[in-house]
Amino acid sequence: MVVEEQRGGGEARTWSVTETKPAGGDREHADEVARRLAFGHRPVHPASVEERKVLRVGEGYLVIATGRTGSGHFRVTLGETVAEPA
Repeated sequence: MVVEEQRGGGEARTWSVTETKPAGGDREHADEVARRLAFGHRPVHPASVEERKVLRVGEGYLVIATGRTGSGHFRVTLGETVAEPA
């Protein structure tokens, strides 16, 4: 599982991977872990989340977080490690 979020400020904001985490178990379990992370992750922006809107998107979640200092968003995506072809 991967968390990607905005970092920096103003024109210098970029998307970065801020966390990777093995979910383990089957796909249903991994989705539940991702869902909990979508509701529990503390993003860089805004520093203090007052409201979050969680949307199911493809193989993960898009979260729009709003706080006193503005709003931001992050993604929690399910992924699978693959081996290099021989």
